[in-house]
Amino acid sequence: MSEFWLYIKLGLNHVLDWQAYDHILFLIVLTVAYTFDNWKRILLLVTLFTLGHTTSLFLAVYDVVSVNSRLVEFLIPITILAGAIFNVFTAGKTTGKNKIGVLYATTIFFGLIHGLGFSSFFNAVSSNVSAKILPLIEFALGIELAQLIVVSIVLIVSFIIQTIFRFSKRDWILVISSVVIGMVIPMIIANKIW
Repeated sequence: MSEFWLYIKLGLNHVLDWQAYDHILFLIVLTVAYTFDNWKRILLLVTLFTLGHTTSLFLAVYDVVSVNSRLVEFLIPITILAGAIFNVFTAGKTTGKNKIGVLYATTIFFGLIHGLGFSSFFNAVSSNVSAKILPLIEFALGIELAQLIVVSIVLIVSFIIQTIFRFSKRDWILVISSVVIGMVIPMIIANKIW
């Protein structure tokens, strides 16, 4: 039982680590355009992201897929930047049915990239474990719990800012997405592959 909580805590701490806040930034970008009224779409987006990163995490841990870690560390902030730019250009606009499919597919793809980033961390902490399937599931559960915490906080803060402080939804999306862009550009430069 203690090993169960160990890997759940590792997953939680990996996402909620303020030293490595890239995952938090992506979840902010993914969630900031929505309110509690959109809980079904948020749940679907987070689930698709989870599906992507859990799939690539399993494939990488079991050596089915191997990708250069420098490339992954470069692509993670690129996915955040792409999400933030998407928010800037679509803030205040309703997303058409034909664009929803692209958003869902992109979310899965970004999840695949983020999962590859998780795999190097997981391999490092579980190198002496022979059977990795159960610890991997526990680690993924910890990541999911952390994602739910971040998404809930973003929704609560968005609600407060938009209702109590009367910030328009469009302006809120623009401000938060612009702040994320400002935070992610140095990450891209620090992890450049050229």
